[in-house]
Amino acid sequence: MIIRDGDHSLEYLLLRRNDKIAFHGGAWVFAGGRVDDADQTPAGLSELDVAKNAAVREAMEETGLSVSATAMTPFAHWTTPVQLPKRFATWFFVAPVSGNPEVRIDNSEIVDFQWLSADAALAMHHADELTLPGPTYVTLTRFRELASSTDMRSHLENHEIQTFVPRIAKIDGGRCAIYSEDAGYETVDMDAPGARHRLLMRGQNFDYQRDF
Repeated sequence: MIIRDGDHSLEYLLLRRNDKIAFHGGAWVFAGGRVDDADQTPAGLSELDVAKNAAVREAMEETGLSVSATAMTPFAHWTTPVQLPKRFATWFFVAPVSGNPEVRIDNSEIVDFQWLSADAALAMHHADELTLPGPTYVTLTRFRELASSTDMRSHLENHEIQTFVPRIAKIDGGRCAIYSEDAGYETVDMDAPGARHRLLMRGQNFDYQRDF
């Protein structure tokens, strides 16, 4: 998640994936991708360091921006829903850049980009002007109150890395991602009494609930 201080708000670099890509084709996402063999050298690196190497490489390939692994801060780890036949485990990092760096997309996997505030991106999603995957939507919702990279740094220093392994439930008009803190997580029971941590998705109408 590449961020910069804009004139009036904290801005996030969002990239539009090619429509032809099977996984989230056409969606607006943070820079990222899979681990390559080169990311795992030298031998003995931790999983987190390997992920940082991959994030640095993917950021350069997809945006032309050079981000520093030492300046990256991990804030979440997502695993795709347990019901899916093909699953991915993904580290999320904050990577700050300064000024107005030139973004150079590859026009292959990535076909467009925008610097947007969290509020603007969320509003555009609900207006069907862009599509955000669930993890991107949840992340921007989490950080929408932060006004600067300084606020982001302070926030991350005071919060642990969040782990998400959603379970998917069908609901009228769509589906719901239920997260582990939700009372209905183990049984996938939408009506289980107790804490709520879930994302209801009906088309572009998303409703993120977190009350634990």
